[in-house]
Amino acid sequence: MTLPLVRKSRRVLGKIAGDGFYIPDLPYICRELKGKNTLMRVLLVNTSERVGGAAIATHRLMRALNNNGVKAKMLVRDKQTEHPCVINLPASLRLRLKFVAERAEIYAANRFSRENLWAIDTASHGTDITNLPEFEEADLIHLNWINQGMLSLADIRKVLASGKPVVWTLHDMWPCTGICHHAEYCQSWLTGCGNCPKLVHPAAGDLSARTYRRKAAAYAAGKVRFVACSDWLADIARRAPLLGGHTVDSIPNAIDTRFYEPGNKQAARQQLGLPADKKLLLFVAYKATDVQKGINYLIEATEIIARQHPEWRQQLGVIPVGREAGTLRDAFACEAYPQEYVTEPEKMRLLYQAADLLVMPTLMDNLPNTIVEGMSCGLPCVGFSVGGLPQMIREGVSGYLARYKDAQHLAELTLDTLVSSRYEQLCHSAHEAALANYSEQVVATRYIRLYEKALSRA
Repeated sequence: MTLPLVRKSRRVLGKIAGDGFYIPDLPYICRELKGKNTLMRVLLVNTSERVGGAAIATHRLMRALNNNGVKAKMLVRDKQTEHPCVINLPASLRLRLKFVAERAEIYAANRFSRENLWAIDTASHGTDITNLPEFEEADLIHLNWINQGMLSLADIRKVLASGKPVVWTLHDMWPCTGICHHAEYCQSWLTGCGNCPKLVHPAAGDLSARTYRRKAAAYAAGKVRFVACSDWLADIARRAPLLGGHTVDSIPNAIDTRFYEPGNKQAARQQLGLPADKKLLLFVAYKATDVQKGINYLIEATEIIARQHPEWRQQLGVIPVGREAGTLRDAFACEAYPQEYVTEPEKMRLLYQAADLLVMPTLMDNLPNTIVEGMSCGLPCVGFSVGGLPQMIREGVSGYLARYKDAQHLAELTLDTLVSSRYEQLCHSAHEAALANYSEQVVATRYIRLYEKALSRA
Protein backbone atom coordinates (compact mmCIF):
# COMPACT_ATOMS: atom_id res chain seq x y z
CA MET A 1 0.00 0.00 0.00
CA THR A 2 1.36 3.40 -1.01
CA LEU A 3 1.89 5.92 1.75
CA PRO A 4 -1.12 8.29 1.79
CA LEU A 5 -0.04 11.74 0.65
CA VAL A 6 -1.92 14.88 1.54
CA ARG A 7 -2.50 16.74 -1.72
CA LYS A 8 -4.96 19.51 -0.98
CA SER A 9 -7.94 20.35 1.18
CA ARG A 10 -11.21 22.21 0.64
CA ARG A 11 -14.44 22.65 2.57
CA VAL A 12 -17.36 20.51 1.52
CA LEU A 13 -20.84 19.98 2.90
CA GLY A 14 -23.02 16.94 2.38
CA LYS A 15 -22.93 13.17 2.25
CA ILE A 16 -19.85 11.09 1.74
CA ALA A 17 -20.50 8.97 -1.32
CA GLY A 18 -21.43 5.39 -0.62
CA ASP A 19 -21.87 5.73 3.13
CA GLY A 20 -24.97 7.88 3.40
CA PHE A 21 -23.93 9.88 6.45
CA TYR A 22 -23.65 13.64 6.80
CA ILE A 23 -20.63 15.39 8.25
CA PRO A 24 -20.66 19.21 8.31
CA ASP A 25 -17.57 21.26 7.47
CA LEU A 26 -15.47 18.28 6.46
CA PRO A 27 -11.99 19.29 5.24
CA TYR A 28 -11.70 17.03 2.24
CA ILE A 29 -8.20 15.62 1.82
CA CYS A 30 -7.21 13.82 -1.36
CA ARG A 31 -5.11 10.80 -0.46
CA GLU A 32 -3.28 8.51 -2.81
CA LEU A 33 -3.97 4.89 -1.82
CA LYS A 34 -3.29 2.06 -4.23
CA GLY A 35 -3.04 4.60 -7.03
CA LYS A 36 -6.54 6.01 -6.35
CA ASN A 37 -7.70 9.20 -4.67
CA THR A 38 -9.73 8.09 -1.67
CA LEU A 39 -10.21 8.67 2.02
CA MET A 40 -8.43 6.58 4.59
CA ARG A 41 -10.95 4.26 6.30
CA VAL A 42 -10.52 3.68 10.03
CA LEU A 43 -12.65 1.46 12.27
CA LEU A 44 -12.61 2.49 15.95
CA VAL A 45 -13.60 -0.34 18.31
CA ASN A 46 -14.93 0.31 21.83
CA THR A 47 -17.34 -1.54 24.11
CA SER A 48 -19.72 1.39 24.58
CA GLU A 49 -20.54 4.41 22.48
CA ARG A 50 -21.09 7.00 25.21
CA VAL A 51 -20.78 5.46 28.70
CA GLY A 52 -17.40 5.93 30.38
CA GLY A 53 -14.37 8.10 29.72
CA ALA A 54 -12.93 5.82 27.05
CA ALA A 55 -16.21 5.78 25.14
CA ILE A 56 -16.49 9.57 25.20
CA ALA A 57 -12.85 9.93 24.10
CA THR A 58 -13.31 7.43 21.25
CA HIS A 59 -16.50 9.11 20.05
CA ARG A 60 -14.73 12.46 20.03
CA LEU A 61 -11.80 11.03 18.12
CA MET A 62 -14.18 9.65 15.49
CA ARG A 63 -15.64 13.13 15.05
CA ALA A 64 -12.19 14.71 14.92
CA LEU A 65 -10.98 12.27 12.26
CA ASN A 66 -14.10 12.71 10.13
CA ASN A 67 -13.64 16.48 10.30
CA ASN A 68 -10.01 16.18 9.23
CA GLY A 69 -10.11 14.03 6.12
CA VAL A 70 -10.46 10.46 7.44
CA LYS A 71 -13.51 8.26 6.96
CA ALA A 72 -13.95 6.92 10.50
CA LYS A 73 -16.61 4.65 11.96
CA MET A 74 -17.06 3.33 15.48
CA LEU A 75 -17.96 -0.30 16.25
CA VAL A 76 -19.54 -0.86 19.67
CA ARG A 77 -21.41 -3.47 21.66
CA ASP A 78 -23.64 -0.87 23.34
CA LYS A 79 -24.99 1.94 21.16
CA GLN A 80 -26.67 4.85 22.95
CA THR A 81 -27.42 7.28 20.10
CA GLU A 82 -28.62 7.24 16.49
CA HIS A 83 -25.29 8.50 15.16
CA PRO A 84 -24.97 7.12 11.61
CA CYS A 85 -21.20 6.56 11.92
CA VAL A 86 -21.63 4.28 14.95
CA ILE A 87 -22.21 0.59 14.21
CA ASN A 88 -23.35 -1.76 16.96
CA LEU A 89 -22.88 -5.49 17.09
CA PRO A 90 -26.08 -7.35 16.24
CA ALA A 91 -28.16 -7.50 19.42
CA SER A 92 -28.66 -11.03 20.62
CA LEU A 93 -29.18 -13.06 23.75
CA ARG A 94 -25.89 -14.80 23.01
CA LEU A 95 -24.02 -11.48 23.25
CA ARG A 96 -25.50 -10.75 26.67
CA LEU A 97 -24.79 -14.29 27.85
CA LYS A 98 -21.12 -13.87 26.94
CA PHE A 99 -20.92 -10.84 29.20
CA VAL A 100 -22.66 -12.68 32.04
CA ALA A 101 -20.48 -15.78 31.55
CA GLU A 102 -17.27 -13.78 31.85
CA ARG A 103 -18.45 -12.08 35.07
CA ALA A 104 -19.49 -15.48 36.44
CA GLU A 105 -16.07 -16.98 35.69
CA ILE A 106 -14.34 -14.09 37.49
CA TYR A 107 -16.76 -14.42 40.40
CA ALA A 108 -16.04 -18.16 40.71
CA ALA A 109 -12.26 -17.76 40.28
CA ASN A 110 -12.32 -15.20 43.10
CA ARG A 111 -13.98 -17.71 45.45
CA PHE A 112 -17.47 -16.22 44.94
CA SER A 113 -16.50 -12.85 46.31
CA ARG A 114 -17.81 -9.63 44.75
CA GLU A 115 -14.64 -7.83 45.81
CA ASN A 116 -12.96 -6.27 42.76
CA LEU A 117 -15.52 -7.92 40.48
CA TRP A 118 -15.49 -4.86 38.21
CA ALA A 119 -11.83 -3.97 38.71
CA ILE A 120 -10.57 -6.94 36.68
CA ASP A 121 -11.20 -8.42 33.24
CA THR A 122 -10.05 -11.65 31.61
CA ALA A 123 -11.26 -11.19 28.00
CA SER A 124 -12.31 -14.82 27.94
CA HIS A 125 -15.49 -14.03 25.97
CA GLY A 126 -16.17 -11.74 23.06
CA THR A 127 -17.21 -11.47 19.44
CA ASP A 128 -15.23 -12.17 16.28
CA ILE A 129 -15.42 -8.89 14.36
CA THR A 130 -13.13 -9.87 11.50
CA ASN A 131 -16.01 -11.14 9.37
CA LEU A 132 -18.04 -7.91 9.63
CA PRO A 133 -18.25 -5.75 6.47
CA GLU A 134 -17.07 -2.69 8.46
CA PHE A 135 -13.92 -4.59 9.41
CA GLU A 136 -13.31 -5.81 5.88
CA GLU A 137 -13.65 -2.35 4.32
CA ALA A 138 -11.39 -0.63 6.87
CA ASP A 139 -7.78 0.20 5.99
CA LEU A 140 -6.82 0.27 9.67
CA ILE A 141 -8.30 -1.07 12.92
CA HIS A 142 -8.11 1.15 16.00
CA LEU A 143 -8.87 -0.68 19.26
CA ASN A 144 -9.81 1.23 22.40
CA TRP A 145 -11.50 -0.06 25.60
CA ILE A 146 -12.73 -3.49 24.51
CA ASN A 147 -13.48 -5.28 27.80
CA GLN A 148 -16.62 -6.79 29.39
CA GLY A 149 -17.46 -9.12 26.54
CA MET A 150 -16.62 -6.92 23.52
CA LEU A 151 -13.47 -8.73 22.36
CA SER A 152 -11.87 -11.84 23.81
CA LEU A 153 -8.14 -12.47 23.62
CA ALA A 154 -8.90 -15.00 20.87
CA ASP A 155 -10.77 -12.26 19.00
CA ILE A 156 -7.84 -9.85 19.45
CA ARG A 157 -5.52 -12.52 18.07
CA LYS A 158 -7.73 -12.80 14.95
CA VAL A 159 -7.67 -9.03 14.50
CA LEU A 160 -3.86 -9.02 14.63
CA ALA A 161 -3.60 -12.05 12.36
CA SER A 162 -5.86 -10.42 9.75
CA GLY A 163 -2.93 -8.47 8.35
CA LYS A 164 -4.61 -5.10 8.80
CA PRO A 165 -2.58 -2.43 10.63
CA VAL A 166 -3.70 -2.15 14.27
CA VAL A 167 -3.52 0.84 16.59
CA TRP A 168 -4.61 0.38 20.22
CA THR A 169 -5.24 3.32 22.54
CA LEU A 170 -4.60 2.57 26.20
CA HIS A 171 -7.25 4.18 28.40
CA ASP A 172 -5.92 2.33 31.46
CA MET A 173 -3.31 -0.31 32.31
CA TRP A 174 -5.29 -3.42 31.33
CA PRO A 175 -3.41 -4.21 28.10
CA CYS A 176 -0.15 -4.14 30.13
CA THR A 177 -1.28 -6.35 33.03
CA GLY A 178 -2.78 -9.77 33.62
CA ILE A 179 -6.30 -8.80 34.67
CA CYS A 180 -6.40 -5.40 36.39
CA HIS A 181 -7.18 -1.97 34.94
CA HIS A 182 -5.10 -0.15 37.55
CA ALA A 183 -2.18 -1.95 39.20
CA GLU A 184 -1.87 0.72 41.92
CA TYR A 185 1.20 -0.29 43.97
CA CYS A 186 1.54 -3.81 42.55
CA GLN A 187 4.56 -4.39 40.28
CA SER A 188 3.81 -7.98 39.27
CA TRP A 189 2.90 -6.89 35.73
CA LEU A 190 6.65 -6.48 35.25
CA THR A 191 7.28 -10.17 35.96
CA GLY A 192 4.32 -12.07 34.50
CA CYS A 193 1.71 -11.38 37.23
CA GLY A 194 0.55 -13.97 39.77
CA ASN A 195 -0.11 -13.42 43.49
CA CYS A 196 -2.62 -10.77 42.41
CA PRO A 197 -3.75 -8.43 45.21
CA LYS A 198 -7.09 -8.01 43.41
CA LEU A 199 -7.94 -11.66 44.14
CA VAL A 200 -9.22 -12.96 47.48
CA HIS A 201 -6.82 -15.92 47.42
CA PRO A 202 -3.80 -14.95 45.29
CA ALA A 203 -1.29 -17.58 44.16
CA ALA A 204 1.66 -17.86 41.83
CA GLY A 205 -0.43 -19.48 39.11
CA ASP A 206 -3.66 -17.61 39.74
CA LEU A 207 -6.10 -16.07 37.27
CA SER A 208 -3.84 -13.06 36.68
CA ALA A 209 -0.86 -15.23 35.71
CA ARG A 210 -2.93 -17.43 33.42
CA THR A 211 -4.50 -14.46 31.68
CA TYR A 212 -1.09 -12.79 31.34
CA ARG A 213 0.20 -15.81 29.41
CA ARG A 214 -2.89 -15.81 27.18
CA LYS A 215 -2.35 -12.13 26.44
CA ALA A 216 1.27 -12.73 25.49
CA ALA A 217 0.19 -15.43 23.03
CA ALA A 218 -2.49 -13.16 21.53
CA TYR A 219 -0.13 -10.20 21.11
CA ALA A 220 2.38 -12.43 19.31
CA ALA A 221 -0.03 -12.77 16.35
CA GLY A 222 0.94 -9.37 14.92
CA LYS A 223 2.36 -5.92 15.51
CA VAL A 224 0.44 -3.25 17.40
CA ARG A 225 1.06 0.47 17.61
CA PHE A 226 -0.02 1.25 21.17
CA VAL A 227 -1.00 4.80 22.05
CA ALA A 228 -1.24 6.09 25.62
CA CYS A 229 -3.43 9.08 26.44
CA SER A 230 -0.75 10.47 28.74
CA ASP A 231 3.03 10.48 29.03
CA TRP A 232 2.65 8.79 32.42
CA LEU A 233 0.84 5.79 30.94
CA ALA A 234 3.21 5.75 27.95
CA ASP A 235 6.16 5.34 30.34
CA ILE A 236 4.38 2.40 31.99
CA ALA A 237 3.59 0.84 28.62
CA ARG A 238 7.22 1.07 27.46
CA ARG A 239 8.29 -0.80 30.59
CA ALA A 240 5.63 -3.50 30.24
CA PRO A 241 7.07 -6.86 29.09
CA LEU A 242 3.70 -7.74 27.52
CA LEU A 243 4.10 -4.86 25.08
CA GLY A 244 7.70 -5.68 24.20
CA GLY A 245 8.29 -5.69 20.45
CA HIS A 246 5.43 -3.26 19.85
CA THR A 247 5.70 0.53 19.53
CA VAL A 248 4.27 2.98 22.11
CA ASP A 249 3.31 6.60 21.42
CA SER A 250 1.62 9.26 23.54
CA ILE A 251 -1.33 11.22 22.11
CA PRO A 252 -3.92 12.94 24.33
CA ASN A 253 -7.68 12.69 23.96
CA ALA A 254 -9.41 15.28 21.77
CA ILE A 255 -12.24 17.61 22.72
CA ASP A 256 -14.30 20.08 20.75
CA THR A 257 -12.74 23.34 21.93
CA ARG A 258 -15.37 25.27 19.96
CA PHE A 259 -18.07 23.73 22.16
CA TYR A 260 -16.24 23.75 25.49
CA GLU A 261 -15.41 27.44 25.72
CA PRO A 262 -15.47 30.18 28.36
CA GLY A 263 -18.87 31.71 29.05
CA ASN A 264 -20.68 34.18 31.25
CA LYS A 265 -20.33 32.91 34.82
CA GLN A 266 -23.36 34.66 36.26
CA ALA A 267 -25.59 33.66 33.35
CA ALA A 268 -24.52 30.02 33.76
CA ARG A 269 -25.25 30.12 37.48
CA GLN A 270 -28.67 31.62 36.89
CA GLN A 271 -29.54 28.84 34.43
CA LEU A 272 -28.40 26.16 36.89
CA GLY A 273 -29.99 27.75 39.95
CA LEU A 274 -26.61 28.24 41.67
CA PRO A 275 -25.77 31.13 44.02
CA ALA A 276 -24.24 34.22 42.45
CA ASP A 277 -22.27 35.34 45.52
CA LYS A 278 -20.17 32.27 46.41
CA LYS A 279 -16.87 30.83 45.24
CA LEU A 280 -17.83 27.47 43.79
CA LEU A 281 -15.65 24.37 43.67
CA LEU A 282 -16.53 21.76 41.04
CA PHE A 283 -15.86 18.04 41.55
CA VAL A 284 -16.77 15.57 38.79
CA ALA A 285 -16.68 11.77 38.68
CA TYR A 286 -18.77 9.01 37.11
CA LYS A 287 -19.63 8.05 40.70
CA ALA A 288 -19.25 11.04 43.00
CA THR A 289 -18.71 8.86 46.09
CA ASP A 290 -15.84 6.88 44.49
CA VAL A 291 -12.99 7.01 47.00
CA GLN A 292 -10.45 6.49 44.18
CA LYS A 293 -11.51 9.87 42.78
CA GLY A 294 -10.48 11.45 46.08
CA ILE A 295 -13.83 12.70 47.33
CA ASN A 296 -12.77 12.16 50.96
CA TYR A 297 -9.81 14.49 50.48
CA LEU A 298 -12.05 17.21 49.08
CA ILE A 299 -14.38 16.82 52.07
CA GLU A 300 -11.41 17.08 54.43
CA ALA A 301 -10.03 20.09 52.54
CA THR A 302 -13.28 22.02 53.03
CA GLU A 303 -13.18 21.18 56.74
CA ILE A 304 -9.62 22.50 56.98
CA ILE A 305 -10.55 25.73 55.18
CA ALA A 306 -13.60 26.27 57.42
CA ARG A 307 -11.58 25.56 60.56
CA GLN A 308 -8.60 27.77 59.68
CA HIS A 309 -10.63 30.48 57.93
CA PRO A 310 -14.15 30.48 59.48
CA GLU A 311 -15.34 33.34 57.26
CA TRP A 312 -15.05 31.02 54.23
CA ARG A 313 -17.68 28.65 55.59
CA GLN A 314 -20.36 30.96 54.13
CA GLN A 315 -18.36 32.17 51.14
CA LEU A 316 -17.54 28.72 49.72
CA GLY A 317 -19.71 26.17 47.94
CA VAL A 318 -19.10 22.74 46.39
CA ILE A 319 -20.76 21.25 43.29
CA PRO A 320 -20.27 17.46 43.39
CA VAL A 321 -21.28 15.88 40.07
CA GLY A 322 -21.85 12.19 39.43
CA ARG A 323 -23.89 9.23 40.54
CA GLU A 324 -24.78 9.28 44.26
CA ALA A 325 -23.91 13.00 44.41
CA GLY A 326 -27.09 13.59 46.40
CA THR A 327 -25.68 11.60 49.31
CA LEU A 328 -22.94 14.24 49.66
CA ARG A 329 -25.28 17.17 50.30
CA ASP A 330 -24.27 17.43 53.96
CA ALA A 331 -20.75 16.01 53.65
CA PHE A 332 -18.83 19.28 53.30
CA ALA A 333 -18.05 22.06 55.75
CA CYS A 334 -19.86 24.47 53.45
CA GLU A 335 -22.99 24.48 51.30
CA ALA A 336 -23.18 21.81 48.58
CA TYR A 337 -25.17 21.79 45.34
CA PRO A 338 -25.09 18.17 44.15
CA GLN A 339 -25.80 17.26 40.53
CA GLU A 340 -26.50 13.66 39.60
CA TYR A 341 -24.60 12.11 36.69
CA VAL A 342 -24.78 14.58 33.79
CA THR A 343 -25.39 13.12 30.34
CA GLU A 344 -26.08 16.37 28.48
CA PRO A 345 -22.87 18.07 27.24
CA GLU A 346 -24.64 21.44 27.31
CA LYS A 347 -25.32 21.15 31.05
CA MET A 348 -21.76 20.00 31.72
CA ARG A 349 -20.45 23.03 29.86
CA LEU A 350 -22.64 25.30 31.99
CA LEU A 351 -21.21 23.71 35.15
CA TYR A 352 -17.65 24.42 34.01
CA GLN A 353 -18.61 27.98 33.13
CA ALA A 354 -20.39 28.49 36.46
CA ALA A 355 -17.58 27.23 38.71
CA ASP A 356 -14.56 29.14 39.99
CA LEU A 357 -12.23 26.15 40.36
CA LEU A 358 -12.14 22.49 39.38
CA VAL A 359 -10.85 20.38 42.28
CA MET A 360 -9.87 16.85 41.19
CA PRO A 361 -8.01 15.01 43.99
CA THR A 362 -8.08 11.71 42.06
CA LEU A 363 -5.76 9.07 43.51
CA MET A 364 -4.98 7.41 40.16
CA ASP A 365 -5.92 8.62 36.71
CA ASN A 366 -4.68 8.71 33.15
CA LEU A 367 -5.75 11.89 31.35
CA PRO A 368 -9.20 12.81 32.74
CA ASN A 369 -11.59 14.24 30.13
CA THR A 370 -13.06 16.40 32.90
CA ILE A 371 -9.87 18.38 33.40
CA VAL A 372 -9.45 18.96 29.65
CA GLU A 373 -13.07 20.10 29.31
CA GLY A 374 -12.72 22.42 32.30
CA MET A 375 -9.50 23.92 30.95
CA SER A 376 -11.14 24.53 27.58
CA CYS A 377 -13.89 26.45 29.40
CA GLY A 378 -11.24 28.58 31.11
CA LEU A 379 -11.47 26.80 34.46
CA PRO A 380 -8.19 26.30 36.38
CA CYS A 381 -7.71 23.04 38.26
CA VAL A 382 -6.17 21.88 41.53
CA GLY A 383 -5.40 18.19 41.98
CA PHE A 384 -2.86 15.75 43.31
CA SER A 385 0.43 15.23 41.50
CA VAL A 386 -0.38 11.74 40.24
CA GLY A 387 -0.81 9.87 36.95
CA GLY A 388 -1.30 12.11 33.94
CA LEU A 389 -2.23 15.23 35.93
CA PRO A 390 1.28 16.78 35.93
CA GLN A 391 1.17 16.66 32.12
CA MET A 392 -2.14 18.55 32.10
CA ILE A 393 -1.79 21.06 34.94
CA ARG A 394 1.15 23.41 34.56
CA GLU A 395 2.07 24.77 37.97
CA GLY A 396 1.06 28.40 38.28
CA VAL A 397 -0.09 28.51 34.66
CA SER A 398 -3.32 26.49 34.43
CA GLY A 399 -3.61 25.40 38.06
CA TYR A 400 -1.68 23.78 40.89
CA LEU A 401 -0.63 20.30 42.01
CA ALA A 402 -0.92 19.30 45.66
CA ARG A 403 1.23 16.72 47.37
CA TYR A 404 -0.29 13.26 46.99
CA LYS A 405 -2.98 12.51 49.58
CA ASP A 406 -2.21 15.74 51.45
CA ALA A 407 -5.57 17.35 52.28
CA GLN A 408 -3.87 20.28 54.04
CA HIS A 409 -1.88 21.16 50.93
CA LEU A 410 -4.97 20.67 48.77
CA ALA A 411 -6.88 23.13 51.00
CA GLU A 412 -4.08 25.69 50.88
CA LEU A 413 -3.78 25.60 47.08
CA THR A 414 -7.54 25.74 46.66
CA LEU A 415 -7.87 28.88 48.76
CA ASP A 416 -4.73 30.47 47.31
CA THR A 417 -6.06 30.01 43.78
CA LEU A 418 -9.44 31.52 44.59
CA VAL A 419 -7.91 34.70 46.06
CA SER A 420 -4.92 34.98 43.71
CA SER A 421 -4.36 38.28 41.89
CA ARG A 422 -3.43 36.09 38.90
CA TYR A 423 -6.75 34.24 38.86
CA GLU A 424 -7.94 35.73 35.55
CA GLN A 425 -4.58 34.89 33.96
CA LEU A 426 -4.90 31.30 35.19
CA CYS A 427 -8.28 31.05 33.49
CA HIS A 428 -6.91 32.44 30.23
CA SER A 429 -3.84 30.20 30.31
CA ALA A 430 -5.95 27.09 30.97
CA HIS A 431 -8.07 27.85 27.90
CA GLU A 432 -5.01 28.49 25.73
CA ALA A 433 -3.37 25.24 26.87
CA ALA A 434 -6.49 23.29 25.89
CA LEU A 435 -6.51 24.86 22.43
CA ALA A 436 -2.83 24.10 21.89
CA ASN A 437 -2.87 20.49 23.07
CA TYR A 438 -6.35 18.97 22.96
CA SER A 439 -8.27 20.52 20.06
CA GLU A 440 -9.75 18.13 17.51
CA GLN A 441 -7.47 19.32 14.73
CA VAL A 442 -4.29 18.97 16.80
CA VAL A 443 -5.12 15.46 18.04
CA ALA A 444 -6.50 14.25 14.69
CA THR A 445 -3.36 15.41 12.91
CA ARG A 446 -1.17 13.41 15.29
CA TYR A 447 -3.28 10.28 14.83
CA ILE A 448 -3.31 10.67 11.04
CA ARG A 449 0.49 10.77 11.03
CA LEU A 450 0.53 7.60 13.13
CA TYR A 451 -1.98 5.91 10.81
CA GLU A 452 0.16 6.77 7.81
CA LYS A 453 3.18 5.16 9.44
CA ALA A 454 1.15 2.06 10.22
CA LEU A 455 -0.22 1.86 6.67
CA SER A 456 3.26 2.20 5.19
CA ARG A 457 4.57 -0.44 7.66
CA ALA A 458 7.26 2.07 8.69
